[in-house]
Amino acid sequence: MPASFLLLLGAGGHDGAPYREFVLARIAAAHSVVLVDAAVPDWATRYLAGHIEADLADAHDVAAAVKTFAADRDVCGVMTYMEHHVVTSAELAQQLGLPGSSPQAMAACRDKGVTRRLLDRHQVPSARALEAEDAVQAVVHAETIGYPVVVKPRAMAGSAGVVRADTASEVRAAYERASHETVLGLDQYGPAGVLVEEWLDGPEISVETAVLGSGEARILAVTRKLPAPAGTTQEYGHVVAASDPLLADAALARVIQGAVDALGLTCAVLCVEVMLTASGPRIVEVNGRLGGDLLPLLVQHALGIDLAQVAAALATGMPPQLEPTAGGAAAIRFAYPETSGVLERIAFPPGLHALPFVERAVISQEAGTRVSAPPHATLSDRLAHWVVTGESEATCRELLDEVASHLDISIATPAHAASCTR
Repeated sequence: MPASFLLLLGAGGHDGAPYREFVLARIAAAHSVVLVDAAVPDWATRYLAGHIEADLADAHDVAAAVKTFAADRDVCGVMTYMEHHVVTSAELAQQLGLPGSSPQAMAACRDKGVTRRLLDRHQVPSARALEAEDAVQAVVHAETIGYPVVVKPRAMAGSAGVVRADTASEVRAAYERASHETVLGLDQYGPAGVLVEEWLDGPEISVETAVLGSGEARILAVTRKLPAPAGTTQEYGHVVAASDPLLADAALARVIQGAVDALGLTCAVLCVEVMLTASGPRIVEVNGRLGGDLLPLLVQHALGIDLAQVAAALATGMPPQLEPTAGGAAAIRFAYPETSGVLERIAFPPGLHALPFVERAVISQEAGTRVSAPPHATLSDRLAHWVVTGESEATCRELLDEVASHLDISIATPAHAASCTR
């Protein structure tokens, strides 16, 4: 029989292997993958059955290139695991008559302002939010909502430009940061603009969700976020456990289903961020793609559910495997600089990788690199990450701390003060 190809929009760039390779490998284990991208990163080549060269920032160029490819080949699905391309992926699937949520639904996920309006219209618990055209209006909105507030870009990811503000002067500074800060080139792929939002207090989670059709959202995993230092919104780590009681929480399920319905999502694997407030779960964001930060890896180790293959199955119209086959836990932690300066040294101890509970330990920066400490740090300032597995969430948290205690970091401050080693 002739080959049938799954088109993947974007691999993740030449430095994307630490966070992207696992997902691509899992997709390629079940499908013949053709990458749509301007170039093929070296690390991705081994997983691909082909390449369609196209500028992913130009939807017309992508559509033309894919149309030419599909003229004499069987395309069984279109998908992406990158925030940048969820709308273009949905447009292509629609043009080719393939499964997927509508481009309008994916555009609503990409635009946090539209997300908030739709959630409010459908009475889905979320945060009150107002769009600000300038810093003066941002202050007016903050005073209307009431302090503290969150100031954030409309279409970023990875907590880029997201700042808590407690005063008018902090709002003005946060507005300037949110207006300009970007990550991974996302400013080319979504609307500009800044939101001022109600501050939601409580633990934050993400809910890995499969949408199997209209009105059919199924929670597959719950990710608990590790606490971050005061004043920063960056992610410091995540824990996934098969025994998490929120997997069977009726209130959480109602809020997730309400958000999916409000945005019109009908076919996708989502990463839905939720705040567990005193008044119940409230939606923070709905990401129309697999979660980043190696969440699919954690879910596979903890529950045995292959989120990457679930997403690929939905994109190709195949029945996904949704039942857990494992009953453990897994966690990831990220190291950020404790002070801004030049990284002099970073190393894990010899033999760490041989420990049975260490799934991986990866250094992200080289000596000589200038790095920024929170609250100004971004994803690009992460120094390292490590993944551990265990029988429970508590065990994994202890193991993360054990690895952290052996990570050797030295940073020279601009004034060449004493280095910070831990």
